This record gives sequence, structure tokens and C-alpha cells, in this order.
Amino acid sequence: MPKYIKAEEAVKLVKSNDHIVVGMTAAEPQNFMRVLHTVADQVKNVVVSNCLPILEAEFFTNPKYIDSFKVAGWFYTATLRKYHHNGNISFIPNHLHLAGKKRFEHMKPNIFATAASLPDENGYISLSIQNVYERDAVDLADIVIVEVNPNFPRTFGDNQIHIDEVDYIIESDYKVPATINPEPNEKDMIIGKMIAEHIPDGATIQLGIGGIPNAVSYFLKDKKDLGIHTEMFTTGMMDLIKHGVVTGKKKNFMPGKHVCAFAFGSQELYDFLDNNPDVYFMRGIEANDPHVVGKNDNQISINTTIEVDLTGQVCSESIGHVQFSGTGGQADTSIGAQNAKNGKSFIALYSTAMVKNKETGEREEVSKIVSTLKPGAAVTLSRSDVDYVVTEYGCVSLRGTTIEERVKLLISIAHPKFRDQLLEEAKALEWIF
Repeated sequence: MPKYIKAEEAVKLVKSNDHIVVGMTAAEPQNFMRVLHTVADQVKNVVVSNCLPILEAEFFTNPKYIDSFKVAGWFYTATLRKYHHNGNISFIPNHLHLAGKKRFEHMKPNIFATAASLPDENGYISLSIQNVYERDAVDLADIVIVEVNPNFPRTFGDNQIHIDEVDYIIESDYKVPATINPEPNEKDMIIGKMIAEHIPDGATIQLGIGGIPNAVSYFLKDKKDLGIHTEMFTTGMMDLIKHGVVTGKKKNFMPGKHVCAFAFGSQELYDFLDNNPDVYFMRGIEANDPHVVGKNDNQISINTTIEVDLTGQVCSESIGHVQFSGTGGQADTSIGAQNAKNGKSFIALYSTAMVKNKETGEREEVSKIVSTLKPGAAVTLSRSDVDYVVTEYGCVSLRGTTIEERVKLLISIAHPKFRDQLLEEAKALEWIF
């Protein structure tokens, strides 16, 4: 049986050169992380691998601990961006479905710590709202620490661990971190409507979070028998289920089940997920495998991006050389959707952004469709894997097109005031004559 301990005792298990893996996003073991810095004087070169972190924990935000702790992030949030300059935070390039596998092949986890639901009467603990790499980490870690928490929903899938697999339990009672989706603006609604028009009844969808995915959800409310196979289960998806739009009846793979790898959203979402057998939390290595995603006919993938170049290269995770977020499952789901019979993949973005001019300090409007990506920019989705690209000025399909054809199509959905400039730049690059 596991030993019940306090977080202050748990961190004393950490040794120099250990690799600690923690639950992602809302499943961060908050009590453990808040006191990890207290053993800094006893350890050196401890690596903590995390993903989409929310908590600003002292062990990595305070630069005086950089010799004791380093952070390896699968996906940056504002938290990691804010403290990257400390010099002890680095990004792990990855596709979500292989994120855990490749990382654990490189560095076996010595300690895995996560938040989870309370044990049931049979001794099973649900990993609750995360199953991207967490179940795999339980299998591999030398020490498994679980912060059991009555506020975390009990969910179903291959995310169950028996209490015998846990070494230490920390009793916790903090609220599950929640987020509120932003209301769609006018551009979101234009883009969302265009995407929704391409989604037939009976399709299976993957959506992200934000104004554009919310707008897509709004325009799906007159559809019938949609299904869900996604990396992230969102509040918008819950709304579609409650409206009767999503039934999962037409799915080829796990019909009737709403499949995801993790969830992040409102408290209402967490209440909806609690003891809901229709939602299946599948390990990320399977849920996001492009071959598995492609098993559903009419699989639809919808993702957003930072910029797209005129050949179709998609940068969704960095601003030039500066890491902003991560690859996540964008390539997984985009490629997976195109593996499906009648599947479609959409990359959505506003045509412009307001960016500070480094010379004048003033904010100016720039095109997000560009002739070439910024120096050092990461290519999140290769031009060979892009399908539809959508802005508020239109929706174009790049599947099977030449560079010349892509240039013309992408310029047609750029902001009108940048089209002539983009055409001249394309000519200079001899992509179009």
C-alpha cells in the first residue's frame, strides 16, 4: 500500500540528477511543486519535464535555483515564456503522440508526480483530466506520487491506475484550474462560418481552444450526429453534446465514445466529465497517432497558427527564433484527418496582426501570410502536410497544388493591402513569373 505523506516529505525523495515528470496543465501536482525549491540546497541538476504549466513555482521562477533545477517543456505557456530568460528552461521539440515515448527513451523518469481523483472502492485512481503521457510515466517511473483530490473528476479510459502502483499519496483539496474560452469576435465568426460549411453531418471533429474554435462550434449547432476524436476536450465540445449535435453514432472508431487525451476548460466541463462513461480518455500515444485519427471517416482537424508562408509552411509555435507555445498535436491531427476517408484539415489565422516596430516602438499592422517565415521560425506543419488555410478573406485548399498555385491562392486570402507586396516578393523569389 502507498504511504500517505505531506508534500514537504515527498520532495525529500528527490536526488541530484533525477528526472521528475509532472502531470500537465490542470493536473500539475501543486503542493509538490510549491515546495520543491525547499530541497534546492541538497540537490543539483534535477530536470523537471512539464507541459502547458499553469503554476509559477519557485523552483524555476527564482534564478537562484538554476543550478539545482532545470525545466524541459513539451509546450510553452506564458509561465515558461516569462522565465525563459533565467537560463534553466528549454523546449522539447515533439509531436504530441510521441512526446512521452521519445522523452522517456531519452531520460527515464525517476519520479512521476501528478494530481488525480480519489481512489474508488476497488482501489482504482483515475488520472482524471490528463492522459497524454501520464499513464506511461506511471509504468516507467521509479517513484510514483499522486496528489489525490476530491475536486478532480473521475473519468474513464485507459487512464486508471491501481493504488498498488502508487508509492506515495499526498492528500490535497485545491480547485481544478479552469479557463474561460474567449467570446468569438467578428473575424472569428467569419472564419468559423467558412470552416463549418465544410463539415458534413456525421463528421468527427478535433477542435482547440480560443475564439476561432468557439466560433466553429457556434456554427455547428445545426449539424447532426457529429463525433469527437480530439487531443483536448473543451467546454465548446461539451456544449455541442448537450445540444444533441454530437452523438458519435457515425464514428468508425469507438462509435458512441467521445475520445480525447486531456481536458481543459470550465468548472462546468469538469462537472460534466465526472463519472461520465461516454467520454474516453485515451493515452496520447494512441489518441493522437495519425493512423488512429484517420480511422474515422470525415475526420475534421481545426487548428490555428501564427504565420503561413507562400509555399504553405505553417509556423504555429514560435515568433522567429523565440519559442512561444509548442507543436502539440497540430501535425498529428492535421495529417491524421487527411488519412481519413473524406477527411479535411484546416489551419486558421487572422490575415494580419498588430506588432510593435522595434525601431519606432509603435504598433503596426503586418501580414500573417508572408513570403518567408521569420528567421529561426519553427515549421510546425510542413508544406507537404497542409490542406485548407482560412482567413477572414477566404478559405483555400492547398492539397496537391504547385508552389505557383499556392502563391496565388494564399495571396487571395491575405489582407488586400498586402497582396501587391506579397506578389512582388514571390516574383523576386521566382515562385511566380
